[in-house]
Amino acid sequence: MGNRSDFCNLGFARLDTDRKKRRGFSEVIYCRGKTREQLKKIVQVLLKKKEDVLLTKLDKAVFAYLKKTIPALQYNPLAQLGHCGCVPAARKRGLVTVISAGTADIPVAEEAAATLEIMGNRIERLYDVGVAGVHRLMSSIDRVRKSNVVVVVAGMEGALASLVSGLISCPVIAVPTSCGYGASFNGLAALLTMLNSCSPGVTVVNIDNGFGAGYFASLINRE
Repeated sequence: MGNRSDFCNLGFARLDTDRKKRRGFSEVIYCRGKTREQLKKIVQVLLKKKEDVLLTKLDKAVFAYLKKTIPALQYNPLAQLGHCGCVPAARKRGLVTVISAGTADIPVAEEAAATLEIMGNRIERLYDVGVAGVHRLMSSIDRVRKSNVVVVVAGMEGALASLVSGLISCPVIAVPTSCGYGASFNGLAALLTMLNSCSPGVTVVNIDNGFGAGYFASLINRE
């Protein structure tokens, strides 16, 4: 195992141990495609170097395997996030609201919400308020307007992000989900709707990328 001051070479991975200085949070580990043994080694090295440990798309069975040798590891099964040793560089004072269009979108919304919480943000959740019953959103719009940034998670046609953006003054991060029937094309329809939003102030992350939305919202909220 070779080492430098700014990264750690494990052979199968080069851990960026300088990232927290640059970005405010350590390198986050995407679990899919990695073996259990690789993940265990990565987490052990990060903890040894006193780095934050955040694992995304972590399968429950793999978490159980890691927990045997890393007892401090915690798990959010809905968000599929594992974490331990996370100490944000600074607690953020601004509010971030995470909104889901439907109940089926909640796992992706929870990935965003849990990421935000782990990174030291103050958040509120507002779930199942999609455009098929817009009065559900309107009953809480005053709360949403107090936010510093809003994450909107929606599948199907993905229209909720534009609607929310048109009602508030802060940035909106739109997350398309793969929820929907055949012509939703596993989230592509929602992605295209969000990319074509006519409301200024909407940015879009990839399909089902709750983590990416939460991370970006945290960067905005630290300003």
